[in-house]
Amino acid sequence: MALLYKADPVRGQHWQALFAEQAPDIAWRAWPDLGNPAEIEYLAAWTAPDDVAQLLPNLKVLFALSAGVDQLDLSRLPPDLPVVRLLDPGITRGMCEYASWAVLSLHRDMLRYRQQQVTRCWQAHLLQPAANRRVGVMGLGAQAQQILATLAPLGFALSGWARSAHQIAGVDCYAGEQQLPAFLSQCDILLCVLPLTEQTQGILNHRLFDQLPRGAALINMGRGGHLVEADLLAALGSGHLSGAVLDVLQEEPAPANHAFWDHPQIVLTPHIAAMTQPHSAFGVLLENIRRFERGEAMVGEVDRSLGY
Repeated sequence: MALLYKADPVRGQHWQALFAEQAPDIAWRAWPDLGNPAEIEYLAAWTAPDDVAQLLPNLKVLFALSAGVDQLDLSRLPPDLPVVRLLDPGITRGMCEYASWAVLSLHRDMLRYRQQQVTRCWQAHLLQPAANRRVGVMGLGAQAQQILATLAPLGFALSGWARSAHQIAGVDCYAGEQQLPAFLSQCDILLCVLPLTEQTQGILNHRLFDQLPRGAALINMGRGGHLVEADLLAALGSGHLSGAVLDVLQEEPAPANHAFWDHPQIVLTPHIAAMTQPHSAFGVLLENIRRFERGEAMVGEVDRSLGY
C-alpha cells in the first residue's frame, strides 16, 4: 500500500517525515517518481494527473490538499473515486486570522490612511463603532461559521447567506436567491468564502454590487472565479464601493500589468489567507485513511452533485 504525493515538494518533505514516523505501513511516493503504480492506493494532491485512472489503476481515494476542490476537474475523474477535502484546522485558523485583519482594516479605514501616508497627509477621520458596521458573509460552511465566531466578540452586526437555510446564534441568516437582495442591502462589508461552482462562478458582479449600500467594501477569500474583475473596477471608480481586499484572482500570479497592483482602493495578497500545513493537517489525512480502511465514512468527502 502506497500514497502518492503531488504538490509542493518542500512541504512534501515534511509530509514524508510524518508518514515515516507515524504511519510506516504506508509507503511514500512523491510525484513524478511513482515506483510500481499498482501499489498506489491513495493520492494526496493539489491537482490530479489527467490520466489518473490509467496511471493509477488501483487508486482508492483522492485526497485534495486543500479546503476546496475547484482546482480539480471532477468530470475527468473516475465517477466512483471518492474525493476528500482536507479539513485542516490550521487552514481554518488562518482564514479566521485573515478575515479579522481584512474586516478590521476596512472598518478602521486603513486604505485611506495608507494613501494619506503616501502623500504625507496627517488627518483623522470619524471612527464608526463596530456595532454600527454590518458585516455579511457569503457562504456558511464550517470555515465561514468559524470566521463569524471570531468576528462576534468585536461587536459587529453579523449576517450570513448561503444556498440552504442555516441557524447560527448571533447571526442573521439568509438563504437562496430570493433572500439574496435583502442580505446584500444591509452589508457594509461583504466577505465571500463561497465554494466555486457553476452557480457561484462570477457571482461578485455588477448586479450584486448594485445591491450593496453605497460605500460598501468587499473581501474575497473564496476563489478568483467568483469575481468579475472589470465590474469591481467600475464599482470602485463610480464610488459605489469604497474598497476591496482580495486574496484570489482570476489569473494567479497576477501579471505585472494587472490593474489591481496600483489601485489605491485595493489591497492585494497572493493567495495567502490560509495554507495547508503538514504538522496540523497530517492527523486529519491519516485519520481519513484509517477510516477508509475500517469501512467508515471519511470527513470532508465531496458530494459530486454539488461540487464541494
